[in-house]
Amino acid sequence: MISTTVTVVNETGLHARPASQLATLSQTFESKLRIIRGENEMDPKSIISILSGGIAQGTTVELTAEGPDEQNAIEELVAFIEALTE
Repeated sequence: MISTTVTVVNETGLHARPASQLATLSQTFESKLRIIRGENEMDPKSIISILSGGIAQGTTVELTAEGPDEQNAIEELVAFIEALTE
């Protein structure tokens, strides 16, 4: 299992459209993925789970991945979150 932290810089956080895009991207990986914010754990493969996390601009979250493509999954999820601008 690997993990890293990333800060959401997108002005509107992970609202509907980026949450949907993140879920779609996450579903391409075999690994078990998690977004952790404090005591809350979200499944990035589920748009409902992402939206329930209320991740706003400036929020730092931990991303974890466990499985055969964990390194690639973490790299791509971090790149996606860091590239969000709207």
